[in-house]
Amino acid sequence: MTENTQNTAVSARPVLRKDPVVRQITANDVIDALAAGLRDFKAAPKYGLAIGIFFTVGGLLVILTASALHMSYLSYPLAAGFALVGPFTAIGLYEVSRRLAANEPLSWSSFLGVMWQQKGREISWMAFVVLFIMIMWMYQVRLLLALFMGLRSFASFNEFVTEVISTPEGLLFLAVGHGVGAILSLILFSLTVISFPLLLEDDRDFITAMITSVRAVVTSPVPMIGWALVVTVTLIISMAPAFAGLVITLPILGHTTWHLYKKCVAPPEDAA
Repeated sequence: MTENTQNTAVSARPVLRKDPVVRQITANDVIDALAAGLRDFKAAPKYGLAIGIFFTVGGLLVILTASALHMSYLSYPLAAGFALVGPFTAIGLYEVSRRLAANEPLSWSSFLGVMWQQKGREISWMAFVVLFIMIMWMYQVRLLLALFMGLRSFASFNEFVTEVISTPEGLLFLAVGHGVGAILSLILFSLTVISFPLLLEDDRDFITAMITSVRAVVTSPVPMIGWALVVTVTLIISMAPAFAGLVITLPILGHTTWHLYKKCVAPPEDAA
C-alpha cells in the first residue's frame, strides 16, 4: 500500500467527537438560572406568551376531547401527561434565550423557523421518545384503573373523583398511580432536561444527548431533582385555573431550562 493510499484510508475514518463536559451545579446555580429565565421573558415577552397561549389552548382541547369521548376520568392524567411535552414545545424559547445571550436579532421568522428546522434533525427522535413515554403514561393509567376500579364507567369527571377519593380501591389507585407516574416523570425529566437544548445548540445524536442529560442529573442530583420538583409544582398550580397560569409560567420555565443547560454542560474543549 502506498503512502498516499494509507493517508486516504486514515482520513476516511470517522472522527469520534468527545462527549460534552458535564459540570456539577448547586442550588444557587438553579436560582441564578431562574433569574436569568425571568429576565429573558421580560426582554422578549411576546415569544413566550405565544408559546404559553398555544400550550394553554392545547391543554384545554385535550381535556375537552376526553370529555366528548366520555373519558372524563382521564382528564387528570391527560393534563399531567400533556405537560410532559413541554421540553419539545420550548425549543423556540431556547432559541430566544440563545439569541439574547449572543446579542443576535430576534424575529418571528427566526423564532418559528428554528422549530421548523428541527423536523429533519435529531430532535425529531427526541420527540418520539417523549411520545412513547406519553403513551406508556396513559397505558399505565388505564391498566391501574382496570386493576383497582374494575371495568366500570363514569358518567362525569365529578363522579370519577368522588369514587376515587371515597373508596379504598380509589385511594389505592391514587397512591399507586402517583407512584408509577412519578417514576415515569423522573425518567423523562432525566432524559430530556438537557438533551433538547443540547440538540438545538450542538449537532449531536439523540442518544448522546440523552446520556448527557442523565449524566447531568446524576452529577448534581439534589439541585436537578429540586428543579424537577419546582417544575412539577409550578405546572400543577398553573394548570388549576383552566391551564391559564401556563401562559406566564411555561415560558419562564423554558428560558430557565436553557440557562440551566448552559450551567450544566460545556463543550469538550472547555474541559480542564
